Amino acid sequence: MRRRRGAALEDAILQAAADELTASGYAGLTMEAVARRAGTNKNAVYRRWPGRAALGVAAYRRLTVAATDIPDTGSLRDDVLELLRRVNRQWSSPLGAVQRDLFAAAAHDPDLLALIREGSADAGSTLWLTVLERAVARGEAPAAALHPRVATTAIVLLRNEYVTRGEPTAPDEALVEIVDEIYLPLIRGRG
Repeated sequence: MRRRRGAALEDAILQAAADELTASGYAGLTMEAVARRAGTNKNAVYRRWPGRAALGVAAYRRLTVAATDIPDTGSLRDDVLELLRRVNRQWSSPLGAVQRDLFAAAAHDPDLLALIREGSADAGSTLWLTVLERAVARGEAPAAALHPRVATTAIVLLRNEYVTRGEPTAPDEALVEIVDEIYLPLIRGRG
């Protein structure tokens, strides 16, 4: 077997970490298990990631890369509902279980908490601002709605649903209510 180096080795380690995170959760993620799964040694892992928190967050980001396409239905309401429905499906999926596991572990791991905060500093505002920019271009929303806090209101309200319900999914009626009763009136009222 040819020895991997550089980007090929880093990719193998990151994939092994993503697989390990999915299989064992953050609690079961160890540098040893990742090295074993990647077919390398712990030192190779530590040279690229200083610890379990950094590796766990990088592995989670690798798992979420495919879920970043932005809907463009031609309607602000439909785009926002589609995004909320995707998040709702993801939160109750195996990927959502990994995310919930990371959040739970962050309560007791300051390094992990800092990395999660760093990685989500904009709360996904770029994605939501893109949806709003398209709506502004179509004349569905005023330009004054293009503010990160305004743009992310729907997702923040959905996260609140998870917290207050204590369940990994929210009913579709709640998503529709968020969009129709809160988000769209907020957007339209910014004009």
